[in-house]
Amino acid sequence: MQNTNITSARSELFKLAASCIKYNNIININTKDGNVIMLSEEDYNSLLETLYLAGISGMYESIIEGANTPLEECEKLEWK
Repeated sequence: MQNTNITSARSELFKLAASCIKYNNIININTKDGNVIMLSEEDYNSLLETLYLAGISGMYESIIEGANTPLEECEKLEWK
């Protein structure tokens, strides 16, 4: 995670945004009133989806079970 202060972030906004988008960097912007985190929309949406799935009862266990199931034991689904 990259750290910067609000004054530097203001002058380097386009560079910081490009860094978040192209390289998935997370920027911690320090201000006198607290900190702000800057991340790409893709990373933000991924985080929200992970939190949503983590909130579903039994989802974690189901994912682990699926990951540990050999392919030959998996059921083939025909999608329409």
